[in-house]
Amino acid sequence: MDLLLTVGVLLAAAFAGIIGSMFGLGGGIIIIPVLTLGLGIDMKDAIGASLIGVIASSTGAASRYVSEGLVNIRLGMILEPATTLGSIVGAFLAIYLEQNVLALVFAAVLVYSAFYMYRRPEVTVHARRESFCQYLDACYVDQRTGDMVEYRVRNLRRGLLASFAAGNMSGMLGVGGGIVKVPAMNVWMGVPMRAATATSNFMIGVTAVAGAAVLYVNGLIPPVLAATVALGVFAGANIGPRLIRHTAGRTMRRYFALVLIAISALMVLEALGLTGGA
Repeated sequence: MDLLLTVGVLLAAAFAGIIGSMFGLGGGIIIIPVLTLGLGIDMKDAIGASLIGVIASSTGAASRYVSEGLVNIRLGMILEPATTLGSIVGAFLAIYLEQNVLALVFAAVLVYSAFYMYRRPEVTVHARRESFCQYLDACYVDQRTGDMVEYRVRNLRRGLLASFAAGNMSGMLGVGGGIVKVPAMNVWMGVPMRAATATSNFMIGVTAVAGAAVLYVNGLIPPVLAATVALGVFAGANIGPRLIRHTAGRTMRRYFALVLIAISALMVLEALGLTGGA
């Protein structure tokens, strides 16, 4: 890559790392449109580089979220096998599907996720004292208000199905799967938005490794592009958790939905060939 393109990729990846770590998305929703629409990079090359960026995002953000007690590690460990299996299946689909099909699928999933984030309310139980959290139930201190937040995880079977779908989207589209997992955990499983994004960040790295391995074997991960994306995303992923520390969960949900709608519109234009991208 030439110097100008390298700088552009680094800046875009850093921004993607910030957004991805804030909302548990891995940054792929920013990286892929920028690489394909803005820089004219092939969709499948962008997917491979994005998966490497997702791994970097998870590495940068997850440790901070774990140290703050926001990650529901037990829930993440239960959902991750289904997500990883879906990622492997999705990576194989990415090898054979046409680029416009990938873009349309990407857009459809984003619209679906945004719809649920706007339509369904978040149910969170606030407590004034600490209580013992059993099995998948969890609690954490909201650093914005100082309150203890307790929540009970429900609909585990539905969550496992959503996790498989999230992994499928990750492997097929290079987006980390958070676009499905975060709404599923928040709306269906009763996990507060802050904890859902943190747990998603904890999970997405493992999911991306499974999909990236399939693409690497098939020669679909360009080394220089992937390394540049990973460097920028890692830098941004260390900033995102600091930004959401004082952001209300309801505000995060609204921002999340708006980001998904904007990116889905761009990908529809890409699929219809109206953007001039690759």
